[in-house]
Amino acid sequence: MSSLHPTGVFSAALTPLTADLEPDLPVFVEHAQRLIAQGCDGIALLGTTGEANSFSTAERQSILAAAVEGGIEPSRLLPGTGVVAIPETVTLTRHALSLGVNTVIMLPPFYYKGVSEDGLFAAYAEVVERVGDDRLRVVLYHIPQMSAVPIPASVIERLRARFPGTFTGIKDSAGDLANMEMLVERFPGFAVLAGADPLLLPLMRKGGAGCITATSNLVAADLAFIFHNFADPSKSAEVEAAQARVVAKRNQASRFPQMASLKAMLAKETGHQGWTRLRPPLLSLTAEESAQLLAA
Repeated sequence: MSSLHPTGVFSAALTPLTADLEPDLPVFVEHAQRLIAQGCDGIALLGTTGEANSFSTAERQSILAAAVEGGIEPSRLLPGTGVVAIPETVTLTRHALSLGVNTVIMLPPFYYKGVSEDGLFAAYAEVVERVGDDRLRVVLYHIPQMSAVPIPASVIERLRARFPGTFTGIKDSAGDLANMEMLVERFPGFAVLAGADPLLLPLMRKGGAGCITATSNLVAADLAFIFHNFADPSKSAEVEAAQARVVAKRNQASRFPQMASLKAMLAKETGHQGWTRLRPPLLSLTAEESAQLLAA
Protein backbone atom coordinates (compact mmCIF):
# COMPACT_ATOMS: atom_id res chain seq x y z
CA MET A 1 0.00 0.00 0.00
CA SER A 2 1.41 3.37 -0.93
CA SER A 3 1.24 6.07 1.69
CA LEU A 4 -1.17 8.07 -0.47
CA HIS A 5 -3.38 5.57 -2.29
CA PRO A 6 -4.47 2.24 -0.81
CA THR A 7 -3.65 -0.59 -3.19
CA GLY A 8 -3.78 -4.33 -2.62
CA VAL A 9 -5.85 -6.81 -0.67
CA PHE A 10 -7.39 -5.55 2.56
CA SER A 11 -9.39 -7.80 4.83
CA ALA A 12 -12.71 -6.48 6.08
CA ALA A 13 -11.82 -8.10 9.36
CA LEU A 14 -14.30 -9.84 11.60
CA THR A 15 -14.37 -8.79 15.26
CA PRO A 16 -14.17 -11.60 17.85
CA LEU A 17 -16.25 -11.23 21.02
CA THR A 18 -15.81 -12.46 24.56
CA ALA A 19 -18.53 -14.38 26.44
CA ASP A 20 -19.77 -10.95 27.65
CA LEU A 21 -20.04 -9.83 23.99
CA GLU A 22 -17.17 -7.37 24.40
CA PRO A 23 -14.49 -7.05 21.72
CA ASP A 24 -11.86 -9.75 22.32
CA LEU A 25 -8.77 -7.65 21.72
CA PRO A 26 -6.00 -10.29 21.96
CA VAL A 27 -7.85 -12.62 19.58
CA PHE A 28 -8.48 -9.74 17.19
CA VAL A 29 -4.78 -8.80 17.09
CA GLU A 30 -3.83 -12.44 16.52
CA HIS A 31 -6.32 -12.63 13.64
CA ALA A 32 -5.02 -9.42 12.06
CA GLN A 33 -1.44 -10.68 12.25
CA ARG A 34 -2.48 -13.98 10.68
CA LEU A 35 -4.23 -12.20 7.79
CA ILE A 36 -1.12 -10.16 7.03
CA ALA A 37 1.01 -13.30 7.20
CA GLN A 38 -1.36 -14.89 4.66
CA GLY A 39 -0.74 -12.05 2.22
CA CYS A 40 -3.12 -9.21 3.07
CA ASP A 41 -1.65 -5.77 2.46
CA GLY A 42 -3.70 -4.41 5.31
CA ILE A 43 -6.63 -4.72 7.67
CA ALA A 44 -9.84 -2.77 7.08
CA LEU A 45 -11.20 -3.04 10.60
CA LEU A 46 -14.45 -1.69 11.99
CA GLY A 47 -16.45 -2.02 8.83
CA THR A 48 -19.73 -3.76 8.10
CA THR A 49 -18.20 -7.23 8.44
CA GLY A 50 -16.52 -6.13 11.66
CA GLU A 51 -19.92 -5.22 13.19
CA ALA A 52 -18.63 -1.67 13.75
CA ASN A 53 -22.07 -0.12 14.09
CA SER A 54 -22.77 -2.40 17.04
CA PHE A 55 -19.88 -0.83 19.00
CA SER A 56 -19.54 2.38 20.96
CA THR A 57 -16.98 5.05 20.17
CA ALA A 58 -14.82 3.89 23.10
CA GLU A 59 -14.99 0.26 21.97
CA ARG A 60 -14.01 1.19 18.43
CA GLN A 61 -11.07 3.21 19.74
CA SER A 62 -9.95 0.28 21.92
CA ILE A 63 -9.96 -2.12 18.95
CA LEU A 64 -7.85 0.20 16.78
CA ALA A 65 -5.46 0.96 19.65
CA ALA A 66 -5.04 -2.76 20.34
CA ALA A 67 -4.09 -3.37 16.71
CA VAL A 68 -1.39 -0.68 16.81
CA GLU A 69 -0.14 -1.79 20.24
CA GLY A 70 -0.11 -5.37 18.95
CA GLY A 71 2.48 -4.45 16.35
CA ILE A 72 0.36 -3.95 13.23
CA GLU A 73 1.94 -1.12 11.25
CA PRO A 74 -0.39 1.91 11.31
CA SER A 75 0.04 2.25 7.52
CA ARG A 76 -1.60 -1.18 7.12
CA LEU A 77 -4.73 -0.22 9.07
CA LEU A 78 -7.86 1.23 7.45
CA PRO A 79 -10.38 1.75 10.26
CA GLY A 80 -13.98 2.67 9.62
CA THR A 81 -14.68 6.03 11.26
CA GLY A 82 -17.91 7.16 9.59
CA VAL A 83 -20.94 7.26 11.88
CA VAL A 84 -24.21 9.17 11.88
CA ALA A 85 -23.12 12.16 14.00
CA ILE A 86 -20.38 14.40 12.63
CA PRO A 87 -18.71 15.06 16.04
CA GLU A 88 -18.28 11.31 16.64
CA THR A 89 -16.89 10.77 13.14
CA VAL A 90 -14.41 13.57 13.89
CA THR A 91 -13.49 11.99 17.25
CA LEU A 92 -12.88 8.56 15.71
CA THR A 93 -10.88 10.06 12.83
CA ARG A 94 -8.71 12.21 15.11
CA HIS A 95 -8.09 9.17 17.32
CA ALA A 96 -6.87 7.20 14.31
CA LEU A 97 -4.52 10.03 13.31
CA SER A 98 -3.20 10.21 16.89
CA LEU A 99 -2.09 6.58 16.52
CA GLY A 100 -0.34 7.24 13.21
CA VAL A 101 -3.20 5.74 11.21
CA ASN A 102 -3.68 8.26 8.41
CA THR A 103 -6.12 6.46 6.08
CA VAL A 104 -9.69 5.89 7.24
CA ILE A 105 -12.77 4.47 5.56
CA MET A 106 -15.76 6.74 5.94
CA LEU A 107 -19.40 5.85 5.58
CA PRO A 108 -21.75 8.73 4.80
CA PRO A 109 -24.14 9.74 7.60
CA PHE A 110 -26.71 7.01 7.03
CA TYR A 111 -29.80 7.62 9.13
CA TYR A 112 -31.57 10.23 6.99
CA LYS A 113 -32.52 8.90 3.58
CA GLY A 114 -32.94 10.81 0.35
CA VAL A 115 -30.41 13.46 1.35
CA SER A 116 -29.27 15.82 -1.40
CA GLU A 117 -25.88 15.72 -3.03
CA ASP A 118 -25.22 19.12 -1.43
CA GLY A 119 -26.03 17.63 1.96
CA LEU A 120 -23.74 14.65 1.41
CA PHE A 121 -20.91 16.91 0.24
CA ALA A 122 -21.44 19.20 3.24
CA ALA A 123 -21.25 16.29 5.70
CA TYR A 124 -17.91 15.04 4.39
CA ALA A 125 -16.55 18.60 4.06
CA GLU A 126 -17.52 19.39 7.65
CA VAL A 127 -15.64 16.34 8.93
CA VAL A 128 -12.46 17.15 7.00
CA GLU A 129 -12.52 20.79 8.08
CA ARG A 130 -13.13 19.92 11.75
CA VAL A 131 -10.38 17.28 11.78
CA GLY A 132 -8.07 19.90 10.28
CA ASP A 133 -5.10 17.61 9.67
CA ASP A 134 -3.18 17.47 6.39
CA ARG A 135 -2.18 13.85 7.05
CA LEU A 136 -5.79 12.67 6.68
CA ARG A 137 -6.58 10.34 3.78
CA VAL A 138 -10.20 9.25 3.29
CA VAL A 139 -11.50 6.19 1.47
CA LEU A 140 -15.21 6.72 0.80
CA TYR A 141 -17.52 3.80 1.59
CA HIS A 142 -20.26 3.18 -0.98
CA ILE A 143 -22.61 0.47 0.30
CA PRO A 144 -26.10 1.70 -0.60
CA GLN A 145 -27.74 -1.67 0.10
CA MET A 146 -26.91 -1.08 3.80
CA SER A 147 -26.60 2.68 4.14
CA ALA A 148 -29.31 3.65 1.62
CA VAL A 149 -27.09 6.69 0.97
CA PRO A 150 -25.16 6.17 -2.27
CA ILE A 151 -22.05 8.22 -3.05
CA PRO A 152 -22.38 9.48 -6.63
CA ALA A 153 -19.45 10.36 -8.87
CA SER A 154 -20.50 14.02 -8.87
CA VAL A 155 -19.95 14.23 -5.10
CA ILE A 156 -16.59 12.46 -5.39
CA GLU A 157 -15.55 15.01 -8.00
CA ARG A 158 -16.52 17.94 -5.75
CA LEU A 159 -14.73 16.49 -2.72
CA ARG A 160 -11.54 15.83 -4.67
CA ALA A 161 -11.60 19.38 -6.04
CA ARG A 162 -12.29 20.97 -2.65
CA PHE A 163 -9.77 18.82 -0.70
CA PRO A 164 -6.94 17.84 -3.08
CA GLY A 165 -5.11 14.75 -1.88
CA THR A 166 -7.53 13.94 0.95
CA PHE A 167 -10.10 11.72 -0.78
CA THR A 168 -7.85 9.02 -2.22
CA GLY A 169 -10.18 6.09 -2.89
CA ILE A 170 -13.51 4.34 -2.55
CA LYS A 171 -14.65 0.98 -1.30
CA ASP A 172 -17.48 0.10 -3.68
CA SER A 173 -19.61 -2.60 -2.07
CA ALA A 174 -22.65 -2.19 -4.30
CA GLY A 175 -21.53 -5.12 -6.47
CA ASP A 176 -21.86 -3.10 -9.68
CA LEU A 177 -18.70 -3.65 -11.73
CA ALA A 178 -19.81 -1.08 -14.32
CA ASN A 179 -19.91 1.64 -11.65
CA MET A 180 -16.39 0.72 -10.50
CA GLU A 181 -15.09 0.77 -14.09
CA MET A 182 -16.66 4.20 -14.58
CA LEU A 183 -14.90 5.51 -11.45
CA VAL A 184 -11.54 4.09 -12.61
CA GLU A 185 -11.91 5.89 -15.95
CA ARG A 186 -13.30 9.15 -14.56
CA PHE A 187 -10.81 9.61 -11.72
CA PRO A 188 -7.24 8.63 -12.71
CA GLY A 189 -5.13 7.90 -9.65
CA PHE A 190 -8.20 7.39 -7.45
CA ALA A 191 -8.07 3.97 -5.76
CA VAL A 192 -11.20 2.00 -6.64
CA LEU A 193 -11.44 -1.02 -4.32
CA ALA A 194 -13.92 -3.86 -4.84
CA GLY A 195 -16.09 -4.66 -1.84
CA ALA A 196 -17.00 -8.15 -3.11
CA ASP A 197 -14.35 -10.86 -3.35
CA PRO A 198 -15.29 -12.26 -6.80
CA LEU A 199 -14.97 -8.77 -8.35
CA LEU A 200 -11.27 -8.31 -7.49
CA LEU A 201 -10.09 -10.10 -10.63
CA PRO A 202 -12.36 -8.36 -13.19
CA LEU A 203 -11.72 -4.99 -11.51
CA MET A 204 -7.92 -5.42 -11.60
CA ARG A 205 -8.17 -6.13 -15.31
CA LYS A 206 -9.86 -2.71 -15.70
CA GLY A 207 -7.31 -0.77 -13.66
CA GLY A 208 -8.72 -1.16 -10.16
CA ALA A 209 -6.58 -0.79 -7.02
CA GLY A 210 -7.55 -3.94 -5.13
CA CYS A 211 -10.24 -5.01 -2.71
CA ILE A 212 -11.60 -4.68 0.82
CA THR A 213 -13.60 -7.85 1.30
CA ALA A 214 -15.21 -10.13 3.85
CA THR A 215 -14.31 -13.59 2.58
CA SER A 216 -10.66 -12.55 2.85
CA ASN A 217 -10.99 -13.62 6.48
CA LEU A 218 -10.84 -17.14 5.02
CA VAL A 219 -9.18 -16.87 1.58
CA ALA A 220 -6.59 -14.12 2.01
CA ALA A 221 -3.83 -16.12 0.33
CA ASP A 222 -5.91 -16.75 -2.80
CA LEU A 223 -6.91 -13.08 -3.09
CA ALA A 224 -3.28 -12.00 -2.66
CA PHE A 225 -2.23 -14.45 -5.38
CA ILE A 226 -4.86 -13.04 -7.74
CA PHE A 227 -3.79 -9.46 -6.99
CA HIS A 228 -0.10 -10.12 -7.64
CA ASN A 229 -0.44 -12.43 -10.66
CA PHE A 230 -3.61 -11.42 -12.55
CA ALA A 231 -1.61 -9.92 -15.44
CA ASP A 232 0.92 -12.77 -15.80
CA PRO A 233 -0.12 -15.02 -18.73
CA SER A 234 2.02 -17.87 -17.38
CA LYS A 235 -0.03 -17.86 -14.15
CA SER A 236 -3.48 -17.62 -15.76
CA ALA A 237 -4.53 -21.18 -14.87
CA GLU A 238 -3.45 -20.71 -11.25
CA VAL A 239 -5.22 -17.34 -11.08
CA GLU A 240 -8.45 -18.88 -12.41
CA ALA A 241 -8.14 -21.72 -9.87
CA ALA A 242 -7.66 -19.23 -7.05
CA GLN A 243 -10.64 -17.23 -8.34
CA ALA A 244 -12.78 -20.39 -8.34
CA ARG A 245 -11.85 -21.06 -4.70
CA VAL A 246 -12.67 -17.47 -3.74
CA VAL A 247 -16.07 -17.63 -5.45
CA ALA A 248 -16.86 -21.00 -3.87
CA LYS A 249 -16.01 -19.75 -0.37
CA ARG A 250 -18.00 -16.55 -0.93
CA ASN A 251 -21.01 -18.60 -2.08
CA GLN A 252 -20.70 -20.89 0.93
CA ALA A 253 -20.68 -17.87 3.26
CA SER A 254 -23.76 -16.41 1.56
CA ARG A 255 -26.16 -19.30 2.15
CA PHE A 256 -27.02 -18.09 5.67
CA PRO A 257 -26.47 -14.58 7.14
CA GLN A 258 -22.98 -13.63 6.04
CA MET A 259 -21.29 -12.35 9.21
CA ALA A 260 -22.58 -15.28 11.26
CA SER A 261 -21.50 -17.69 8.52
CA LEU A 262 -18.01 -16.23 8.24
CA LYS A 263 -17.62 -16.40 12.01
CA ALA A 264 -18.77 -20.03 12.11
CA MET A 265 -16.33 -20.90 9.32
CA LEU A 266 -13.48 -19.07 11.05
CA ALA A 267 -14.27 -20.84 14.33
CA LYS A 268 -13.92 -24.15 12.54
CA GLU A 269 -10.69 -23.10 10.83
CA THR A 270 -9.01 -21.74 13.99
CA GLY A 271 -10.55 -24.11 16.54
CA HIS A 272 -11.57 -21.09 18.63
CA GLN A 273 -15.30 -21.34 19.29
CA GLY A 274 -15.48 -17.78 20.61
CA TRP A 275 -15.46 -16.64 16.99
CA THR A 276 -19.10 -17.73 16.65
CA ARG A 277 -20.41 -14.90 18.86
CA LEU A 278 -22.10 -11.80 17.43
CA ARG A 279 -23.59 -8.81 19.22
CA PRO A 280 -27.38 -8.45 18.84
CA PRO A 281 -29.31 -7.64 16.76
CA LEU A 282 -27.06 -9.99 14.77
CA LEU A 283 -27.25 -13.59 15.96
CA SER A 284 -25.08 -16.66 15.65
CA LEU A 285 -26.16 -19.46 13.36
CA THR A 286 -28.32 -22.15 14.91
CA ALA A 287 -26.68 -25.55 15.47
CA GLU A 288 -28.60 -26.88 12.47
CA GLU A 289 -27.56 -23.99 10.20
CA SER A 290 -23.97 -24.32 11.33
CA ALA A 291 -23.93 -28.03 10.60
CA GLN A 292 -25.35 -27.47 7.12
CA LEU A 293 -22.90 -24.64 6.41
CA LEU A 294 -19.81 -26.51 7.54
CA ALA A 295 -20.81 -29.71 5.73
CA ALA A 296 -20.88 -27.83 2.41
